[in-house]
Amino acid sequence: MSSVNSTNTNPLSFILIGIPGLEPVQRWISIPFCSMYILALLGNCTILYVIKAEQSLHKPMFLFLSMLSITDLILSTSALPKMLSIFWFNLRDISFNACLVQMFFIHSFTAMESGFFLAMAFDRYVAICNPLRHSTILTNPTIAKIGIVVVSRGVIFFSPHAFLVKSLPYCQTNVISHTYCEFMALMKIACAETYTSKAYSLTVASLIGAFDLLSTAASYFFILRTVLSLPSKAASRKAFSTCSSHICVILVFYTTAVFTFLTHRFGHNVPPEVHITVANIYLLVPPTLNPIIYGVRTKKIRQRVVKVFYHKSV
Repeated sequence: MSSVNSTNTNPLSFILIGIPGLEPVQRWISIPFCSMYILALLGNCTILYVIKAEQSLHKPMFLFLSMLSITDLILSTSALPKMLSIFWFNLRDISFNACLVQMFFIHSFTAMESGFFLAMAFDRYVAICNPLRHSTILTNPTIAKIGIVVVSRGVIFFSPHAFLVKSLPYCQTNVISHTYCEFMALMKIACAETYTSKAYSLTVASLIGAFDLLSTAASYFFILRTVLSLPSKAASRKAFSTCSSHICVILVFYTTAVFTFLTHRFGHNVPPEVHITVANIYLLVPPTLNPIIYGVRTKKIRQRVVKVFYHKSV
């Protein structure tokens, strides 16, 4: 274990050990992680290209989807390259400032992803429950404002994390038991009282997560009520099909998010390898599944992908 001199309040660098307890098999673990990262890059870039290339997809649902894809690309790229360098080349050092930047991007863009899920749920709510006003409610300026609010919320509420980390002394060790710079993992190695810092982080995460999840659930409650009241079974099936892809992605995202949050708050007996593996899945699986689910389940995207790549190959 590496340690730092007690006179240094901030180390020059931290050491990320990866997944504690699973060091001998980390090279094997890197295979599915790397595969998911490649799929996330290819899938989200394809979604962005198709939406940009096809004028007919310049609609609220797909504009929010493009914002989600950008968020997924940045979120997964913030963690995966460094994680793979640990697994493959044992390059565990990360500079103090680089650690702060990585932490900020991971936490803030996770909040942004949650916000864009809510924005997409609101779009489906308006489209199904109030279709005649959809085009007047979700205009391009309104969509841009929603995007700015989601991004600003993530930046404003998670910028203090970097200042909180920088203000604490790290006089005993600079070893982080994680695959990336995560706020709570840094709090564990600080040699000072961290109750206030941890309370702030957990409060912000819980309030944002609870607001987004409850608002999304409320949107789908009203959507379900409207769909069940439709006289035509064909119309009901079409409405369910439109929303099913979104619901699948939300379930994956919030299931892992809630587990990670509860582990920080109550799961002191959860093995660290389980907690850190789920935390990695939390960052990797949604960016990987989002373009696959939306590409397969959304007819317009599926048709445009086939059209674009078919014409390129001819």
